[in-house]
Amino acid sequence: MLSFEQALEKLLAAAKPVEEVRAQPLTAAAGRVLAVAQQSTVAVPPLDNSAMDGYAVRLADIPAAGVCLPVSQRIPAGTVGTPLQPGTAARIFTGAPVPAGADAVIMQERCEHGEAGVVINYVPRLGENIRRAGEDIAVGAEILKPGIKLRPQDIALAASAGLPELPVYRRLRVGVFFTGDELVQPGEPLPPGAIYNSNRYALRALLEGLGCEVRDLGTVPDNLESTREALRKAAADNDLIVTSGGVSVGEEDHVKPAVEAEGQLDMWKIAIKPGKPLAFGEVRRTADNGGGKAWFIGLPGNPVSAIVTFLIMVRPFVLRLQGVSNVTPRCFNLRADFDWLRPDVRAEFLRGRLNEQGGVDLYPNQGAGVVTSLCWGDGLVLNKPGLAINKGDSISFVPYAELLS
Repeated sequence: MLSFEQALEKLLAAAKPVEEVRAQPLTAAAGRVLAVAQQSTVAVPPLDNSAMDGYAVRLADIPAAGVCLPVSQRIPAGTVGTPLQPGTAARIFTGAPVPAGADAVIMQERCEHGEAGVVINYVPRLGENIRRAGEDIAVGAEILKPGIKLRPQDIALAASAGLPELPVYRRLRVGVFFTGDELVQPGEPLPPGAIYNSNRYALRALLEGLGCEVRDLGTVPDNLESTREALRKAAADNDLIVTSGGVSVGEEDHVKPAVEAEGQLDMWKIAIKPGKPLAFGEVRRTADNGGGKAWFIGLPGNPVSAIVTFLIMVRPFVLRLQGVSNVTPRCFNLRADFDWLRPDVRAEFLRGRLNEQGGVDLYPNQGAGVVTSLCWGDGLVLNKPGLAINKGDSISFVPYAELLS
């Protein structure tokens, strides 16, 4: 069997970002992946400006507290004052450019109005309450690196640098379908021997949460020709095809021979729990659809196995196809508030939850079909093969927040 690290390395080595880059206005760029580094064409702030509502002054005019200075001008934000006359103060507001000659701004709470002007009850320091031009961003500075998924704060940074749009990779197109005559959609009657298709809704939500454009081909009948037809249809206009179940070697498992007929397939046994089987390969596009290929990933059918395998294997592959540089989720060392004394020979991804004491609790039933364990928890405990865990041990914990974006 491949180790988790070996399998992930193989996946990421195969993944190359989509080639098409599109310019998106800032209003539509959040969540997209930046394709080209961005530089600022302006200094931020463009001029020295006031960090407070108060008075712009010269240090030379305030040898001691209690000095009264006449107010020579008023400078609201968005206006530029005249050079400050010696022996005077300028009324100034937050964000307004500091007038030439002023070397400090005194907050209004340290001043009071007198008959002859403003009384300064404080001796300021040089540069106090002045934001210097370019202290946030210098002209020409790189403000955004390629390969990042753009967050609201990244959009704000681009806007502050005056960039109206950003070059991003186009959205990844992912086709999904599901095989199994036993599958029934929620809301329909449940005949004997049938099950509701939870994986369809889980995988769609996971892919859409990663910013993919998902094309759902629904449930495909359990026969070879229908499965091959679904593969051809999915490959025609998608970058990646994702399925769950049907990749074993049973008489009713048609995905494996269908992919082999339409492209090529590697069946991997990965030393992970839950999970283990993963099918990875490619499906050829017809000449009418421009040739080339679509990647294929077949996940296990058990719902917990499918979701966990998606989070730890498919998510980084999808992110790399989208152009994301860093696809490794952050992992935190926390205290185990549970015992796990019979570990598996495989790497385990246990469903856990943070508690109020700063430790991690474990869901009592870690079965591959227990979806409630995923909902109860807020992350995965990463346990190395054969490693027993005792209460108080340090464990590796990855929050779902790291795995769902």
